[in-house]
Amino acid sequence: MIPEGFFDSATATVTASAPGRLDVIGGIADYSGSLVLEMPIAEATEVTAAKRSDGILRVFSENAVSINAPSLAEFTIADITPSTNDHPYANFRQAVPAGCDWSGYVIGCFLVLERERGIRFTGCDLYVRSDVPTAKGVSSSASLEVATMCAISSLFEVQLNGNDIPALCQKVENEVVGAPCGLMDQLTCYHGQDGELLPILCQPDAVGSGIKIPKGVCFAGIDSGVRHAVSGASYGDVRTSAFMGFSIIASQLGLEPGELQRARKTGDRSKLPFSGYLANVGRDQFDREFAEQLPEVIRGSEFLERWGVTIDPVTEVNPDSDYGVRAATLHPVYEHDRVSRFMELLGDLENTPDVSSRLNLKERLGDLMVQAHESYNACGLGNDVTDDIVRKVMTVGPAGGVYGAKITGGGSGGTVCVLADKPGGVSCVRSIAEEIRRESGTPPFLFLGSSDGARWKR
Repeated sequence: MIPEGFFDSATATVTASAPGRLDVIGGIADYSGSLVLEMPIAEATEVTAAKRSDGILRVFSENAVSINAPSLAEFTIADITPSTNDHPYANFRQAVPAGCDWSGYVIGCFLVLERERGIRFTGCDLYVRSDVPTAKGVSSSASLEVATMCAISSLFEVQLNGNDIPALCQKVENEVVGAPCGLMDQLTCYHGQDGELLPILCQPDAVGSGIKIPKGVCFAGIDSGVRHAVSGASYGDVRTSAFMGFSIIASQLGLEPGELQRARKTGDRSKLPFSGYLANVGRDQFDREFAEQLPEVIRGSEFLERWGVTIDPVTEVNPDSDYGVRAATLHPVYEHDRVSRFMELLGDLENTPDVSSRLNLKERLGDLMVQAHESYNACGLGNDVTDDIVRKVMTVGPAGGVYGAKITGGGSGGTVCVLADKPGGVSCVRSIAEEIRRESGTPPFLFLGSSDGARWKR
């Protein structure tokens, strides 16, 4: 509830909302161009905004108290305007009040619009409330970014079309906040539809028509209780490793380092092998020509000496770090194939009435989810708690109406996605959650519904 007096009663407001997302399958292969299937969850973030004329940006978050952070952050536009030094958002980073790092997802929307679109703002009050839990791997940050970008673009009459809003929100996360996420989260929060999975071919942002979740089944999420952070070293290292793998493959095919450097600088991948995306490498070709040429582990300094550069503009190879290149490179190649088969099986399930055939299809879908989970572990993004949840699901199995499970999003904690029958499998998910509560003393958050993507109103 917005407290009385926060907004000037004479000033018009705009309210926008966007849900979080459940990564059904695809996950960290997004930055390598994979097909992904994402579901907007029922939980959403709501941002209400009103203009100011005094050059002040003021943000209040109802949820900041849950992370022991100050609820109010205030900035002067002149003090945080993108600078001309090597880091355009250095002025903002220096101005963030202690404990208010969360404000970057909101204020970053203004900064990116100013830098990318030349918009000049007069000031704004923003009130944020959300029921998307943070650090659960369900894109609370993308939900906040998309809701904020929708609200302020409407309020200040900024013309944005197509995928402009998700793409600008990704810049907020990558460049202002400093988290090397792909684009699937923002696309899902913006475009998703209730009761559907959103297919996205991340090359970079080809959004397909929604796929109806087949009758009688659902995708549920069980919170592991382990905090997930897309900005964490493990996620960043795995992403870096995958792009190192692409550089090695491209070099094997005769590409000069200068071409990789140009692609990194310009973003133009059109002249690169496989259009610059590992997901375009077929499984058979990868196994036959490339897998054995990739080091299982390599020191950053050795990679830089031999291959020089990756095409990823948001990560850097640390000379003093070791990188698991082979597993991280294999993952998007195999994951793209898994997601393609998963999508085909969903269509078959929707159109198959025979009970025995439906059971077989659900088991095959579940097996693909478990394969994806195991691939996360091979990359180093697993976690003992999420592994235990997957084991609990698979121990019960089809007899209890559950068919497969996998870690979601960036891994290393967060939420486990489960394919379940309705209503029996959902009851099983609740029973597993109760078992976790007895073991840990804390009831896990359950994600049991979906919703539409971004919405806004004046």
